[in-house]
Amino acid sequence: FQLPDPAGAAGGACTSTLLKILYADEQVPEDDLSFTEVLVAMRGHLSEGGYTQIPQLSSMNPIDVNAKFDLVPDTATGTRRAVMIGINYVGDSPGELSGCWNDVHNMKRYITDVHGFEEENIVLLLDDGENVEPTAENIVNAYRTVVAESEEGDAIFLHYSGHGTKLKDDNGDEADGYDEALVPRDFQEVGMIRDDDLYEILVKALPDGVHM
Repeated sequence: FQLPDPAGAAGGACTSTLLKILYADEQVPEDDLSFTEVLVAMRGHLSEGGYTQIPQLSSMNPIDVNAKFDLVPDTATGTRRAVMIGINYVGDSPGELSGCWNDVHNMKRYITDVHGFEEENIVLLLDDGENVEPTAENIVNAYRTVVAESEEGDAIFLHYSGHGTKLKDDNGDEADGYDEALVPRDFQEVGMIRDDDLYEILVKALPDGVHM
């Protein structure tokens, strides 16, 4: 496996666009926006900028797409925790990115200022030599920990900026024959983190009543 060549792109188009809509000049919009309105606005901004990303919304549970967009529902009145990952793959060629750390710091500012997340409950994994290194082991441990620490009424926010990829499905559960996967910093040594693993860690183990 080889990382794709980003062709000089700084990355973070989706994150930057989302924040341009929800947190321009570090101010929230005067009028509430629905999930649909946010997605439509994002698609417009990305298209105008020449980006190919198509932002989408998925949910384990029924969701009213015309309801107010919010990262945390009103029913989540407990502790708000976050795991935020940014991988620039420093020194890798091809494949080095330049916008993933900024994505994390900008989103962190947004969730603390607007959604009430507290510094002590936010875990950062960045390959910047200062924070926890986003190796596969550290990512998995951070995900396991945030789930284990949460209880009914709490909310979890997960942010990942870095490369993703597809791998040939190894257990026959994918209609298209491929697993989606995260690319950790040490992918060359340990491989990828498959969506099957993420389901077991984040979804299957999630306590009842915890919003993620």
